Amino acid sequence: MQDYQPANNLLKDRVILVTGASDGIGKAVAREYAKVGATVVLHGRDIPKLEAVYDEIIADGSPKPAILPLNLLTASAEQFKSLAETIQSELGRLDGILHNAGMISELAPIEFTSAETWNQIIQVNLNAVYLLTNACMPLLRQSPSASIIMTSSGVGKTGRAFWGPYAVSKFAIEGLTQVMADELDGSNIRVNAINPGATRTKMRAKAYPAEDKYQLKTPEQITPTYLYLMGDDSGTINGQSIDAQPK
Repeated sequence: MQDYQPANNLLKDRVILVTGASDGIGKAVAREYAKVGATVVLHGRDIPKLEAVYDEIIADGSPKPAILPLNLLTASAEQFKSLAETIQSELGRLDGILHNAGMISELAPIEFTSAETWNQIIQVNLNAVYLLTNACMPLLRQSPSASIIMTSSGVGKTGRAFWGPYAVSKFAIEGLTQVMADELDGSNIRVNAINPGATRTKMRAKAYPAEDKYQLKTPEQITPTYLYLMGDDSGTINGQSIDAQPK
């Protein structure tokens, strides 16, 4: 899977929503989805950055993407519903979601984590995933074959000191993946999670400021797993939590 080579038309005529698409893994995967035929809906908060990704996708010769900005930290259920309605009205369908957007704080013991920090991270990493998925379910049910990809983490599988609300949110994502996959088993929608592993991103640098980033894989190098789980080659895979990098 980590060496997966997709067909050139793997996602032809499909519409895929990628959250956190302005940078890092989201940007890299969005470009790869577009290269194999997808119309990518680029989500993020920073419109100039999203516009830059848009321009790169056009320069690649890929299908014209769409930009749908939304602040996951402050968005209401109504705003998530409005986002789904915009996809319906402008693009007419939705065949997949990559829940890539995430938030991390400075590493600290639970007892020194403020309520504000706790609530913000749970909101972005968990509540927003639930709200966006629920808002998009009517569209996903209309797709011949839909894929939802959650973003997990190693600290969402084995608890580790000082990772606080981030780790807790990722444990919850693992649970959400399993519950939804079981509920949707046998339907047109499959739900899986990816643990990207140590990757050269700004979030990783925030957690490990002294680390040599050049020893890490780039976002572009871990895209094969994301391509595999979004396309029909993974049609029988459901409810799994998969590492994008070998351990």
